Amino acid sequence: MTEIFMTLKDDDKEKQSSIVVPIDEDMDTVSHSPNTVDELAMELATIKQSAKKIAIIGSRNLPITHQQMIETLSQALVMQGNTIITSGGSSGTNAAAIRGAMKANPDKLKVILPQTIGQQPSDVQDQLIGVPNIVEHSDRAMMTLADASRVCNREIIDDCNQLICFLSHTSKTLHNAVQYAEEGHKVITVFYLD
Repeated sequence: MTEIFMTLKDDDKEKQSSIVVPIDEDMDTVSHSPNTVDELAMELATIKQSAKKIAIIGSRNLPITHQQMIETLSQALVMQGNTIITSGGSSGTNAAAIRGAMKANPDKLKVILPQTIGQQPSDVQDQLIGVPNIVEHSDRAMMTLADASRVCNREIIDDCNQLICFLSHTSKTLHNAVQYAEEGHKVITVFYLD
């Protein structure tokens, strides 16, 4: 261990304190929680990747200006070579992410539906026309949309390297999705809308 001494002035009295800084030969003796270094290394590697799978999920209730920002973000991320993963939606975050990715490169968009295309409202079905990579789940046809959406969010998160989420502080479902992403050691960006 190497100790660095600092002199601090407090009411004209000098105090010395030390900070212990590990150097290379002491790294094996540094106490830290298990896997912390590995988790940080994994996150850094994900951030440095030139092309990532980025999940964009969030609230359906967004003002048009927020939707435009998400659309622009999605388009820019695809133009950088990333793949966008989201779910269906006629308005809000998912719809904006789909529009942006479709403008840049439809092949870099993956839409995972909570159920089937046929179970989506007609405006969502219309929006999905031309999307080449859609994953449907007929096995969830008998589930409520809320339950199917929770499962869908987890599937989207499992498939990504990074999560971008737009939510309000009261959105329990999206908070649970963010927590699930944290447990999976994903790189996470959260935008609160309230």
